[in-house]
Amino acid sequence: MANARARRTVRLSRALGLALTPKAEKYMERRPYGPGQHGRARKKQDSDYAVRLREKQRLRAQYGIREVQMLNAFKEAKRLGGQTGDNLLALLESRLDALVLRAGFARTIQQARQLVVHRHILVNGQRVDRPSFKVQPGQLIHVHEKSEKMVPFQMAAAGEHAKVLPAVPAYLDVKLEALQATYLRAPERAEIPVTCEENLVVEYYAR
Repeated sequence: MANARARRTVRLSRALGLALTPKAEKYMERRPYGPGQHGRARKKQDSDYAVRLREKQRLRAQYGIREVQMLNAFKEAKRLGGQTGDNLLALLESRLDALVLRAGFARTIQQARQLVVHRHILVNGQRVDRPSFKVQPGQLIHVHEKSEKMVPFQMAAAGEHAKVLPAVPAYLDVKLEALQATYLRAPERAEIPVTCEENLVVEYYAR
């Protein structure tokens, strides 16, 4: 099951031109083209619609969310005023599963979601089992005391996950050994470690 999931992630990574997990990154470094006899063939130029669609799919894949969740986030970002693209990324980044990943408690967004769903993560002392939970500035994210001795969290506390993740962004104050992270403030676009031309995503939904 895990191997099948990994293969699907690698295929999706190749299709999007973006490594979604550390394992997918290794595969793509080894063979940066698709499988089969046409894998190295030059592809025709994409239409404007296809470019925007792929950019939206790339963003969705990096957060591992469904289309309806993405659309709802876009609608909320549009209502906020200001730059819709920046608002969209800030909203997605405030999700609990995204912050669990950024803090280094998990290696991938899929693992971060699993940790939340299995009720290992608390926000201000309360168990939260919704990956989409919107964390507010000033709130403390931490691992339940009974879960701290689990192997994945022991690896996280030792900094093992941090080896394959981007540096902890400035909007998080992380005490990794204690498995605690405080969400200090809403992030600025330049601080969010995702690969995306968010204006293309906005144009896709605004069409």
